[in-house]
Amino acid sequence: MPLWAAMPVAGVAGLAMDAAFPALGWWPLAFVSVTLSLVILIGRRSWGALLVGTVFGAAFWFPHVSWSAQFLGEHPLSWVPWVALAGALTIYTAVLTVPIARAYRWLPRRRNAFAMRLLALPLLVAGAWTIRELIMGSWPYGGFPWGRVAMSQSESPIAPVASWVGVSGLGFLMVAVCAAAIEAVRWIVRAQPARGNAAEHPRTPLASWAASIPVLGLAAVMVLVPQFPTSHAGTIRVGAVQGNGPAAYVDEHEPGAVLESQLAASAPLEDEQVDIVLWPEGGVDSDPLADEATAHALDDAAARYDAPILLNAAAADGHLVYNTSVLWTSNGPTAAHAKRHPVPFGEYVPDRWFYGALVPSLVDLLEREYAAGVDTPAIEDDGVEVGLAICFDVAFDDVIHEGAHSGAQVLMFQTNNADFRDTDEHLQQLAFARMRAIETGRSVVNLSTTGTSQVLAPNGATLAALAADEPGLMIADLELRDGLTAAVMLAQSINTLIVSGTLAGFLVLAFLLLRDRASSRHHRVLDSSQRSSIGLHECADAHRRERL
Repeated sequence: MPLWAAMPVAGVAGLAMDAAFPALGWWPLAFVSVTLSLVILIGRRSWGALLVGTVFGAAFWFPHVSWSAQFLGEHPLSWVPWVALAGALTIYTAVLTVPIARAYRWLPRRRNAFAMRLLALPLLVAGAWTIRELIMGSWPYGGFPWGRVAMSQSESPIAPVASWVGVSGLGFLMVAVCAAAIEAVRWIVRAQPARGNAAEHPRTPLASWAASIPVLGLAAVMVLVPQFPTSHAGTIRVGAVQGNGPAAYVDEHEPGAVLESQLAASAPLEDEQVDIVLWPEGGVDSDPLADEATAHALDDAAARYDAPILLNAAAADGHLVYNTSVLWTSNGPTAAHAKRHPVPFGEYVPDRWFYGALVPSLVDLLEREYAAGVDTPAIEDDGVEVGLAICFDVAFDDVIHEGAHSGAQVLMFQTNNADFRDTDEHLQQLAFARMRAIETGRSVVNLSTTGTSQVLAPNGATLAALAADEPGLMIADLELRDGLTAAVMLAQSINTLIVSGTLAGFLVLAFLLLRDRASSRHHRVLDSSQRSSIGLHECADAHRRERL
């Protein structure tokens, strides 16, 4: 495809990928997007791949994270976080698109075309795509694992596949199916004889259409595979409270206003019987471990509910401050967990000296400097192990899997989406929570200060929900589950296999390509020598004839 045509197709592919995620959530478009973005890379050189990757990345990331422009409220430079984040992700996407294009240019040159094009090439392309996602989700500053293609499938028929191979594995299979479908179509088209030249194509129509078998087989398995089973282990009754208080970073409010909103929305719990009360991230707007009045208020609340409160607040430990979830009883705190992945430029400023010199007016606005926690993301409540993820942590596989490995029987996710009211952000995050329920085979409570808050079954189905931007209470009996899914057990091994296999594939191809080039140069030299030798013999013969 010529570059002038590939550029608008790349834009369409990027917009389609965004539409596959909430709020639209048209998940089939993820396959359309991947297919289009691969087709335009076929035969493309590095600079061309960089250009179409830039267009694809911009068309996807700028609308996908447009909610980040709302973080600073009405500040005249509120657009800077959005442009900086989307721009950085676009550049990342573009640069890491080049290896995918390289796979298309290198591999089909090899002989044994059927195996290479229908099997090896899709796996190599899918591996390069997955490595791109893994790099973007881990570096720099801990990465930004948002927009992973598999996360668009939380409500699709193939979501259960994530319980077998994890989120990265599901994304790998999705790209492999798309790449294999492209190659199957190309194989079939090329097998059709040109008019009047049937003898040039020895393959039979049946043999040509057999190229579609691997694609159809893999697609069928992905649709039909059941969720990996886990074992019933009882129930826990949860009261989840969405206070809808002024919890945004730029909200102006009196001290304690967020806590008061949580207490007001929790009042009906005094007439209910629950095992645990869940509050969202930032549901307490003072340090309960240091503020005596807050501690007394929480002691009293836990006594009135006759249940511990799993709350969240900014809490100091020495000179460091952590985004901390605390299990609070009528006798005070009994367990705590600190957020593992504070949001760069949201909860802390990395390399503050550097960015402060670039945009001091913005950097100075962010006074928070949360440190990263290192403890296990789980707490124990009356014999029940509860896995935790605080807001951004839900996007990181390591947090979820570590909680499951620690014995978590249910997952509770606390988040504060007040900064992004009326945007897609909270719906995108809910999709993550739904996929985590399916991936781990665990019930999930996804609770926000302002929405969207839902209770999810182990298969991802919605059991209870609260309207956004309204206070509310969900009381639900959650099924506890024991046992680890294959995804949790094998996640690291699967990622290692994808990365190492892909890198090994590229190394082998590079070696074979260099060998072929050396052999080609050798043959050209021999041919040249032979032509020179023939020319000398002809001159000698001509000279002899002249003498005679």
